[in-house]
Amino acid sequence: MPDAAPQTVGPISLVIAAPSSGSGKTTVASLLCLAFRQRGLSVMPYKLGPDYLDPTHLARAAGQPARNLDTFLLGRERVEALFARSAAGADVCVLEGVMGLYDGRDPASDEHSTADLASLLNLPVILVIDASGMARTVAAVASGLRNFGSTNVIGVILNRVGSVHHAELCETALAQVGLRLLGFVPTDAALHLPERHLGLLSAELAHWDEAAAVRAVQGLRLDAILEAATPERAAPSVALPARPPVRARIAYALDEAFHFYYPDALDELRLAGAELVAFSPLHGVGLPPDIGGLLLGGGYPEAHAAQLSANAPMRAAVAQFAASGRPVVAECGGLMYLAEHLEDDAGQRHEMCGVVPYRTRMAPRLTLGYREATALAATPLLTAGERVRGHEFHHSVLTHAPTRPAYRWADRDGHREEGYAAGNVLASYLHLHYAADSAVARRFVDACVNG
Repeated sequence: MPDAAPQTVGPISLVIAAPSSGSGKTTVASLLCLAFRQRGLSVMPYKLGPDYLDPTHLARAAGQPARNLDTFLLGRERVEALFARSAAGADVCVLEGVMGLYDGRDPASDEHSTADLASLLNLPVILVIDASGMARTVAAVASGLRNFGSTNVIGVILNRVGSVHHAELCETALAQVGLRLLGFVPTDAALHLPERHLGLLSAELAHWDEAAAVRAVQGLRLDAILEAATPERAAPSVALPARPPVRARIAYALDEAFHFYYPDALDELRLAGAELVAFSPLHGVGLPPDIGGLLLGGGYPEAHAAQLSANAPMRAAVAQFAASGRPVVAECGGLMYLAEHLEDDAGQRHEMCGVVPYRTRMAPRLTLGYREATALAATPLLTAGERVRGHEFHHSVLTHAPTRPAYRWADRDGHREEGYAAGNVLASYLHLHYAADSAVARRFVDACVNG
């Protein structure tokens, strides 16, 4: 008789964690995505937390967009649902953690940490440890991380390893504490992912030397990883939501200057009846036809300020659209583009769209963090008084206090008001995740239908 077909239990899912930021999680997670993809497996990549940049590297390696899983922005039940939905049909899911394994919002708990999410989704963890300057101590670090909490640590991948002999020394030490070496990545400058003021450069601007990446994956023990991470029980099947009829066309900015969007958030707009049409504020000559709304995400407008300013026809088209009364929503870089002008790092002023009577300039200090905000006025997304969770991550600031603020929230310095809300226009530094509450996406699409 022929051998029985093996039971399908997939997808095989694993969390890539580390002792700290800078250990090489993005590099290792991306190399794993590439290696599994080279084997002909369908790989679904994820990034824990609100970051927009690391996911671009994961997406490049996996060949499909990476999803963000954030228990603060989305809530625990929504994270579980979105993970199950996006993982359906994948062979392997690779989830890159954030900061150190146990680092979250509260130093006294695991809340919103990588360990918390691994526990929530019941997924195994692989530790990435920077082995440069260490050998036996690698085992002490790995053992301490495993024993500190209740995470299911299935092994270690070493980063920045000096030689095969160096990896062997570390493997001997790891065996003494009962941890498997699941591979190593050699020290190689060609694998370095350069940074700029918001963290790693996106994959569109910086990526590996491909030959170096192909060499590096040879040190990953893929069979051992797949064996260690294979779930014991079959995952329940998940029915993907049916796409409804299109109710409104929404244009969204997508080019080198604007590309910070959560794939699940865009899906939520589509599930609310939107047809999303990409356009380029840098290269386009006008907005797409027959659109009912405009969405301007974050990105790097300051790096392209001169070119954005020079494209006067597009700036005029955006201003005319806003004046028509149809909904315009802008986040972070989108706010900078809608403002009167943008002052770059050199102090040069660049004229922008003039839709929002604000001016922005680059600042030496990074503003970042989660926010629990209250809407101060009705907007295309929220009703007045409604509470929402978001995050800030920007190096530009307004040159003056907001005159028509969109939000208020409390921080260490007291209460702060932020953004611009006037009729059909909402512009803010606050990044929202529309998949957290489907009512937000529906409200936006409704406004685009009626606008």
